[in-house]
Order: sequence, then C-alpha cells, then structure tokens
Amino acid sequence: MNNDFSTLSAIIKNRRSIKPVMFNGNKIPDEQIEQLLELADWAPTHTFSEPWRFVVYSGKKVNDFSRQHALLYQQFTLAEKFMQGKFDSIIANGEKSSHLIVCIMKRSNEKIPAMEELAAVSCAVQNILLGAQALDIATLWSTGGMILHPAMKNYFQLNEQDHILGILFLGKTNEHNEGHRKIALSEKVVWQK
Repeated sequence: MNNDFSTLSAIIKNRRSIKPVMFNGNKIPDEQIEQLLELADWAPTHTFSEPWRFVVYSGKKVNDFSRQHALLYQQFTLAEKFMQGKFDSIIANGEKSSHLIVCIMKRSNEKIPAMEELAAVSCAVQNILLGAQALDIATLWSTGGMILHPAMKNYFQLNEQDHILGILFLGKTNEHNEGHRKIALSEKVVWQK
C-alpha cells in the first residue's frame, strides 16, 4: 500500500470528536493554528469562490467569547426555557480550550448554489480536523448553544445569505476515543458495474 495513502488513512480513521471538558488546558502554539487554517484554504471550491471565513479566538479572548456566547443564550431564551446548566456549559467549554474557530460561509456569488458553498466550507473544516489529528490536537465541531441562532449571525455582522457552520473547539487532551461505525459500509454503497 502506498505510504501516503496509509498515513492519510490512519489520520482519517483515528480522528475523533473530543469534548472540551476532556481537554487538559494545555495551549497550542498559534503557529499550528495557522498551519491548520492554511490547510483549510486548500479546500475544493466552485469557480474559486472560496466562501470560508474564520474568526479565531486565542488567549483570554477564548473565555471572553464564551461568556458573550452564554450571554446571547440568556438574552434570547425565554425565561421558562432557560437552563442554568446550559449557560454554565457554554462558558465552561472555553475554559480548557486553547483556541476557538468560528467557521463561516460567506456568500459572494449568487450564481453558485448555496449548497455548494456550504459543502466547500465543510471541506475546509474537515481539512482543519484532519490536520489537527495529525498534530495531536483534540477538536470538537459544535453547532450547540446559539451558533445557529440569528443572534449569533448578528453578533458577527453577517448578511442574511451567510451562515455559521459551527465552532471548532481546539485543545490538548490525555483522552483518546475509539472509533466505530454503526452501519456496515456494504449497506451504504451500491455498486453499478
């Protein structure tokens, strides 16, 4: 088997989502985050629209943003639906995270179907996740909290046609999850020969 394929295969098969509560608080050098963003920039894109945009939080800005996120949740949640545990969890997710990356799809060409732009940004995010795995960085791609709420879109001053695809929580961990699939590949593939 080709050595490059073996390496890539191992990175893909070993990549796992690790919740920030399992991070150990160790910091990642900004240079490694820049390397991951460079990988993201090589995602496939229709007509070179390159719709991915990233807002990166590091240092004390991680906790500042987590607090702002929690306050948005409090502000835009009806009192009877507000959960103090969720509020606290949003804040806690930033406490052990080294960096947060907010992943945005910025529409620039209305002739390209929005689905293709979303797919391009998703590929960019996957490039970050795979690069993080190769650098032994724990990640969680989350759409929890207020990420998909219009208030978050307003917070980032996005246009109506733009979308936030989630937050990437990045950190270091001593934990490693084992991967598995619930459905056999043979049940998900139809060969036509």
